[in-house]
Amino acid sequence: MSQAPLQQFYIPEEQSVYLLSHHDARKLKDWVALCQAQLTQLGYQGIELIGKGAYGFVFGGSATHQGATAHYVFKFSRITLPTHLQERLEEEAFMLDQVSHPRIPGLIAYQRSRGQSILVMERAPGWNLEQISLKHGRLSARLIVRIAAQLADIIMALRRESGPKFRAVVHGDIKPSNLVYDPEHESIALIDWGSSVFAQLDAELQFVGTNVMELMSDNLQQTNARLGDVYFIGEEQLNGALSSPRFDEQGAAGALYALASAQSCRFGHRAIPASSLGLPIEFARTLDGMLDPDPHVRRKAGDYFVRNMPRMAKAVMIDLPETVNVPLVPVWGRPAQQEIDTVVYSSRKAFLREAFSHEANAQETLNDVNDVQLDRYYKQFMQGMGETEKAFLASVSRLGKYPVVGGLAVRWEREGVYIDSSLNLHDPALKPAFIEAVNNMVHLARAIHRQGVFKSCLFNARQTLHLERASADDVFVRESTMAISYELSAMPELEDRTRQHSYFEDGPDPEELLVLPASIMRVLQQLNDIHHTGMIIFEALPQHLKIHSYYRLLDPSKEHEFGKLLDKILASVSEIEGLGVSGFMKMPYKDTRYFTHLEKQPERFYPRDPREYVKKRAT
Repeated sequence: MSQAPLQQFYIPEEQSVYLLSHHDARKLKDWVALCQAQLTQLGYQGIELIGKGAYGFVFGGSATHQGATAHYVFKFSRITLPTHLQERLEEEAFMLDQVSHPRIPGLIAYQRSRGQSILVMERAPGWNLEQISLKHGRLSARLIVRIAAQLADIIMALRRESGPKFRAVVHGDIKPSNLVYDPEHESIALIDWGSSVFAQLDAELQFVGTNVMELMSDNLQQTNARLGDVYFIGEEQLNGALSSPRFDEQGAAGALYALASAQSCRFGHRAIPASSLGLPIEFARTLDGMLDPDPHVRRKAGDYFVRNMPRMAKAVMIDLPETVNVPLVPVWGRPAQQEIDTVVYSSRKAFLREAFSHEANAQETLNDVNDVQLDRYYKQFMQGMGETEKAFLASVSRLGKYPVVGGLAVRWEREGVYIDSSLNLHDPALKPAFIEAVNNMVHLARAIHRQGVFKSCLFNARQTLHLERASADDVFVRESTMAISYELSAMPELEDRTRQHSYFEDGPDPEELLVLPASIMRVLQQLNDIHHTGMIIFEALPQHLKIHSYYRLLDPSKEHEFGKLLDKILASVSEIEGLGVSGFMKMPYKDTRYFTHLEKQPERFYPRDPREYVKKRAT
């Protein structure tokens, strides 16, 4: 039986609680309940889990103070982390205590309760900008400029901070989910100081030390920088440069670009430049400069940003009428019959890697970094890819942040890009934002020049079936009540057979590790002849088998036969041997969309006279 490490054919982007084994899910729920109980015992009320990350969990709560209700945020370290990573919470409290700014929620206390560290902070009103971006899509140009001015103000304040020896503070993790937005005042607050450090270099990249002995000491020969989120931090921070305020300029540029383009990363700027997003021309050029591959151009644009943003923000701007976006590949809307917890599994990532990426010289540095964020998000499947390839992967991940099920098959050929898709969105209110996310994925795919196939499945983790065994030497045994669920089309959705998409359309996957038994493959062949859409993924671990699926039967007359075949699959799970992942996907029918290659989107700027522009649009 293969014991190879699971460099999986499919890589789950976010570990939903519904994908955990029963034991691990119970452990997680018990620990969350314990945190909530501890906070209640400390006198806080209305405790709710509001977020989780690589290092810990975040709760919200309130307390009455002198007759008024104060709202707080509580941060707990993951107890499974090594001690030196758990101690980061105390370091975060220390760094937060060094900064004082109206847009930075302050430290309340750092305390330990029964061996568990808890960081208590003020809670900023509103929602984080990643949530707002997912709900509304691209933010208006006016709002982007308003947010940019506030970010520039925070960055300037951090450069002036009076830490030890008046050393500047680097936040190190500026991104949309760390910016809380209050819609009432259109103001932002910068949160999560877990990656913050004192700057080793100033904004001019000169050492901050005040004497010769300090300049010669070891701590200025190696970086003190924390990694931050690899989807947003700049090249210098990613590659282990000495920490400087330039890190936060880069984080701000990545965050503003993502919010203006409705993406969840900074990497798409070559294919979808800021100058194509309808922003004011001066601001768009500045943002493109801050994201430029040339470090000299980046620094020059960063200086321009902090110096001129207050002036740029004074320009008269209004929200322009929204244009209706047409999806470039079909998007179907179906109201959910139950809650959807979407998870994205993607295959064939290897061909997206570039043999000689511009990051090749960073490989050694990255391999030496022992960091949860790096291991989780980057090392396994993004290191060595070009910027646009990373952005494409991130755009597919973003689709999974919506209540959607279905699949994608993207095929790159010399003459262009072919996309087969089945995307079923289960919340009509999110359709405009979801269409923007889908169109970004298409724009990024068009900017990639290579030959190969990429497949991705989006399924509801709440429907994942779990089978457990004592050891890898035992067989998996199904429970008698276990069944693979499916939806049934009310009316036959029959198509010309020549247009039906096959399970086996794209050929065997070179990255697939799990070889399914012949009995299951025979059933898949039979299922292939019944008109339906869907996917099934088998994920075999030493003590745990997960069967992820999404099926919609499009020929109601075949329901009895369809149900029997799905049951036969479960009857054969005891024959599964080896470890790894194997997946099959079927589109409802062949409706391939073809796109020519397009290096980057054309320029589009905010009108010089917005009121005149609106008047013309109305006539």
